[in-house]
Formats: sequence, C-alpha cells, structure tokens
Amino acid sequence: MISHVGYARWIGVNMGEKIQIYGNPSKMFGSEPWLITLGNNVHITTDVLFITHDGGTLLFRDKVPNLEITAPIVVSDNVYIGVRSVILPGVTIGENSIIAAGSIVTKDVPSKVIVGGVPAKVIKTTEEYFEQIQKNSIHLGHLKGKFKDRELKKYFNYKK
Repeated sequence: MISHVGYARWIGVNMGEKIQIYGNPSKMFGSEPWLITLGNNVHITTDVLFITHDGGTLLFRDKVPNLEITAPIVVSDNVYIGVRSVILPGVTIGENSIIAAGSIVTKDVPSKVIVGGVPAKVIKTTEEYFEQIQKNSIHLGHLKGKFKDRELKKYFNYKK
C-alpha cells in the first residue's frame, strides 16, 4: 500500500523532505498536482484542498472560448496547513507560517505569520504564537500513540 506522501509524489506533486499528510490525499491536490510545490517540513491536515485553476471561467467560455486562469501553488519550508483549508491558484505560502483551520487562502502569505479566516488574513506572527503556546503547553508533545493517550488521560483525570 502506498503512503499518503508516496501517493502525492506519484501524482506529480513536487515535494521536499519531511512532508506529513494527515488525511486522504486522493482529492487534496486537484487536477493539476504538478503545479503544486511543497517545501521541507510541511504538515497538511485532513480535507485541505489545493486548487490550481479557477473553474468560474467556465461561465464565460461562450464569450471567450480560450479563457483560462491556472497558476502554481508554492508552500515554502516549515508550514502547517490546518483542517479544511483551501489554497487557491497562484498563492505562495512563506516559510515558518501557519494556516488556521477552515481558512481560504486567496493571496500570498508572508513568512513567519499565522493567517486565518475567509478570506485568510494575518492574525499574528509565529513568534507571538510561540510565546503564547509555551505558556499554555501541557508538555506532552514528545509522546506518541498509547503513551501519549495514557498521559493525556492522567492529565485530564479521565476515568473509564
């Protein structure tokens, strides 16, 4: 069985190293996956969509038969893309950035920021976010699987 990352490579997505794809990639990369470039250490969560063309042009093809809007998408190094986000044609996401869950990214994202919303806008810098999460961390991020589950249950006093 092919891995999610292996499948993305197989369909033509240009990929760096240390890519994580959480969720089914079969519809994630659209009809022109070769126009999508992912840098190193990119995390893509469930139900993210990369759309490299504007289907709205179909409404005007009777007036301009060759009308087409298609453009590459570039995701730089160290990027996290949250659940159900949509990345539209021509967007470049800068390095060390976070796309909040449910965002629709219509424009380029600068480096070292968090964007969110519809359309996505800058919320804060990743440095501000880092300071915030250090204060709120429950310090279990190094654990995985059943070990993490066990410690989370202890932390939250889960009894069952």
